Amino acid sequence: MKLTPSSTAVPPNTGAVRVWLYCVAAMIFLTLAVGGATRLTESGLSITEWKPVTGVLPPLSQGDWQAEFAKYQQIPQYQELNKGMSLDAFKVIYFWEWSHRLLARTTGFVFLVPFLFFLWRGMIPPGLKARLWTIFAGGAALGAVGWWMVSSGLKGTQLTSVSQYRLAFHLTLACAIYFAVLWTAQGLKARIETAPSRLRVAALLIACLVLLQIYLGALVAGLDAGLIYNTWPLIDGSFIPEAARLWHIDPAWRNLFENTLTVQFDHRMLAYTIWLVAGWHAFDAWKSGRAAGGALIVFGLVTLQAALGIVTLLHQVPLHLALPHQMLAIVVLTTAIVHAQRLSRRAAVPVLKAVEQGA
Repeated sequence: MKLTPSSTAVPPNTGAVRVWLYCVAAMIFLTLAVGGATRLTESGLSITEWKPVTGVLPPLSQGDWQAEFAKYQQIPQYQELNKGMSLDAFKVIYFWEWSHRLLARTTGFVFLVPFLFFLWRGMIPPGLKARLWTIFAGGAALGAVGWWMVSSGLKGTQLTSVSQYRLAFHLTLACAIYFAVLWTAQGLKARIETAPSRLRVAALLIACLVLLQIYLGALVAGLDAGLIYNTWPLIDGSFIPEAARLWHIDPAWRNLFENTLTVQFDHRMLAYTIWLVAGWHAFDAWKSGRAAGGALIVFGLVTLQAALGIVTLLHQVPLHLALPHQMLAIVVLTTAIVHAQRLSRRAAVPVLKAVEQGA
């Protein structure tokens, strides 16, 4: 008895579903890129209301623009940082935030409409239905989390930006959804991979560490911690700062989220850890002759990202370096996810042999 590859790997007729999920992942990637530019240009607070439906349209008349500008002039960011800003300058930051929100809404549409169609046609494998509904629920929650984040910067006498806690949660949730969508799409590809379990574990560990690093990077961005301690490899005069400087806020756990020195130090240390793990994994894959190409690509991108991060820090985070650094982080995450998912698939060959022997 002979079995074709398609009968042993994935259910039939999933090609369209896989393409759809790749399109969703591409939309999320674009939304993340524009979101990074929105953050770096201090544009996120330019729209002071959450209008999920009517907010699709930007201001269409001079009066509408004046009304939106008047709302922005009431918040601390304008009064503390941008007082005297012209209407034309306001339109620029408004465009960034509006584009980010429009892309997020469009991504939800690109996910939901084809999903319902595929469900109607019975094209979603039974085991994926619950996962895809969970992903959709996460995306819906992400919109609410986005407004929860923005609202943190609209009130208060000293706030000129959003809470770093909420910013980091919002970005990490978006990346986790991206992770799930891309992982699911990759899982629908008919491919047989064999690799030692240590390679599979290491590849998945790298992907998870990159996701954690993105969270720490968001904390750095939320605190503007990249604008200080602009030396490398030393930070605050030494490779490892004094404990009294790292843990001076009480209670101690708050230092991990509010102490600019601790947050930047943690970001650096995790970067070194990822680089070492990725390097060891690449060497191990090359030595074992399994998935060496993917492992080397991941290590190369991790190295490039680390180098770009150092250059960005030394130049005090200019936009032309900070934006590529943020975008490359998503590229590294993408590559790590694809590599880990390929290695996570156990070979179907032993199963085939057992079936053939039974026949």
